[in-house]
Amino acid sequence: MGELLADLCAETDDLDAVVRGLEPAAWELPTPADGWAVRDQISHLAWFDDAATVAATDPDGFRAARAAFADRGASAVDELAAASRGLACDRLHDWFRAARERSLEAFARLEATARLPWYGPDMSAASFVTARLMETWAHGQDVADALGVVRIPTARLRHVATLGVRAMPYGFTVRGLEPPADPVRVELTLPDGSPWTAGPLGAANVIRGTALDFCLLVVRRRHLDDTFLDVRGAAARAWTEVAQAFAGPPGKGRARLGSGVSQGATRWGGFRPA
Repeated sequence: MGELLADLCAETDDLDAVVRGLEPAAWELPTPADGWAVRDQISHLAWFDDAATVAATDPDGFRAARAAFADRGASAVDELAAASRGLACDRLHDWFRAARERSLEAFARLEATARLPWYGPDMSAASFVTARLMETWAHGQDVADALGVVRIPTARLRHVATLGVRAMPYGFTVRGLEPPADPVRVELTLPDGSPWTAGPLGAANVIRGTALDFCLLVVRRRHLDDTFLDVRGAAARAWTEVAQAFAGPPGKGRARLGSGVSQGATRWGGFRPA
């Protein structure tokens, strides 16, 4: 938990550094998510950080709130974003930082194996923190794309990759599809050049490439054709079409932009991780 929380803090600091000092007009810039501006990406993180704190400190209260949230249907997340658009940008920024601090404090008191409710299946506290890191990185990508900022990939991508692999069946089941029976091997290169692998050695279905490209794919921030991933086998190809590391209904993902776009558009300019 200590390592995970430290990495979540570092991911938070990177995103915080990007939005700190933005002019009010920059908060209103559209992001690649349809209908969402920079401000909506940040309010989304803040709202769900507060929900995460409730899940960690009052699981029964969270379950009751979750039922009411589910009754609002598929538009609930967009409605939350719209409800926060009246906040001044400085207050929104303060909310994001305070909500994240509250959630970090709550999770620091938990054992890694503690089971917690969420909007998808229940998760261990360790998986929960990993999911918050993934969400921060993914929504941070939307902010970066909106602002024209480029990011330096970090070793923290290993957490996103882990979650992406574990969520492989979910991407199928959330779409009413049967996950393939054949195993898929994932062979990635982390930003420091070290290897990261998952799945059985010798599997006929393989995905190879950089951790950055794989992570962008599983959080649905890049189309497969805009990566340099090498995908071999029918099961691997089917997974790339539905890969989804986050809970909730599937979105439409990103449209194809042009081969290799992700390699040149994902480095934080002027911001280096701790």
